[in-house]
Amino acid sequence: MSERILQRYEVQKQLGKKAGRKTVLARDTQTGQMVIIKLLSFSSDFVWEDLKLFEREAETLKSLAHPAIPNYIDYFEVEEGNRSCALVQTYIEGQSLEQYMQTKRIFTEDELQDIAEQLLQILIYLHEQHPPVIHRDIKPSNIILVENSKDEIGKVYLVDFGSVQTLASKAGKTVTVVGTYGYMPPEQFGGYATSASDLYGLGATLIALATGTHPADLPQKDMRLEFAELVNFTPAFIEWLEWLTEPSAERRLKTPMAALQALLTGQTRSDEYTAIDKIHAENDSALARPVNSIKFFWEALWRSTLFGGGMVTLTAGLYSTTIMPGIGTIAGAYIGAMLGFPLGFANGILIALITRLFFFPLKNIYMYRCVVSMTSTIICTAVALVCFRAFSGLGSGNAFIQNLLFWNVAPSVITALCMGVASRSIVNYYENQHRQVKGKRSYSYFQTQED
Repeated sequence: MSERILQRYEVQKQLGKKAGRKTVLARDTQTGQMVIIKLLSFSSDFVWEDLKLFEREAETLKSLAHPAIPNYIDYFEVEEGNRSCALVQTYIEGQSLEQYMQTKRIFTEDELQDIAEQLLQILIYLHEQHPPVIHRDIKPSNIILVENSKDEIGKVYLVDFGSVQTLASKAGKTVTVVGTYGYMPPEQFGGYATSASDLYGLGATLIALATGTHPADLPQKDMRLEFAELVNFTPAFIEWLEWLTEPSAERRLKTPMAALQALLTGQTRSDEYTAIDKIHAENDSALARPVNSIKFFWEALWRSTLFGGGMVTLTAGLYSTTIMPGIGTIAGAYIGAMLGFPLGFANGILIALITRLFFFPLKNIYMYRCVVSMTSTIICTAVALVCFRAFSGLGSGNAFIQNLLFWNVAPSVITALCMGVASRSIVNYYENQHRQVKGKRSYSYFQTQED
């Protein structure tokens, strides 16, 4: 193996081997730098899904540029012997966390928090790609630690993107189950992965480093890893690790950014639930608290009078223009104003009374909308029919039908529609008075979680 040359790369030694795959350390004969070459062999046990994942890893590395992720260097086919594909990437001179575990090293809480922060920064970068890149195989053997001479833990690198999934479609749904037992969350067994799936792998990795035990060998209760009795950590850090490794993806931290914020601020699940409960309580009290009656009456009057009366005046002028431009426009607008503004005023009083008597405080929004809409439409249509009947003569015969439709029914329907718009404005105002606290506070809270 040490004498083999793959194109311009001289193989130094084999680092790993499993069915159909090899990983070797090689030297670039042109630059002299050491590189890692991953080989996928087209042997008898070859399956096309392996090639798909191998090519996806190459394409993913090619698109990434992060100082804690190996750089893509080359991709080529090897024709000699068993035909195979080769992926060349930069070599990171350090030890995997799995190797540290094999030496029985147990990491302290401060060291684990440092590792967690670095890995979360990497995951933030990956998950913010377009489309997001989900690693799906976070575990100690895929994390390289390069120690330094100082007191810090050193620099952490994330490697092996052979299981990577890009969430371009189907919300991460895949056919092949990938990952490592003990470090992969329950949803990944069904071929489903999200940002929260990588967080589970991170949490399981940190627990393994803290206990020196593979997660699959730890006691479990309701699928939760029982490790608290095996470590001497602060309660906040223990709960954060439990939050990362929640079996249910819905109850787990959703994004690396949220996980990093929770780690740095000491936020716990109880803090989040308390905040949500507080918001719900405030929203409930806001919904139960009625708006000021006098203020609402004034809002109803001016909205119905100005909006409703103004729209009736405008539409009446336009309607009359089709018959007699100029004088007809003026006459129509005058009649519309004579009807619209008083009708709008009366409509505002009516809606205010209905609201105050039957929907104060507001509990059933749907019912409120229906009652106001139907009442305003029916009454305004009836009033308009009576008024327009007084302004017009119907005649007889065919002229009766035409005049009835043109001078009575159509203007009345238009008037009722205008008043309906005004009534809708009042309804929206009243609803917003009850919901504005809920809307603003809920948005502010959940936006903070996302940010």
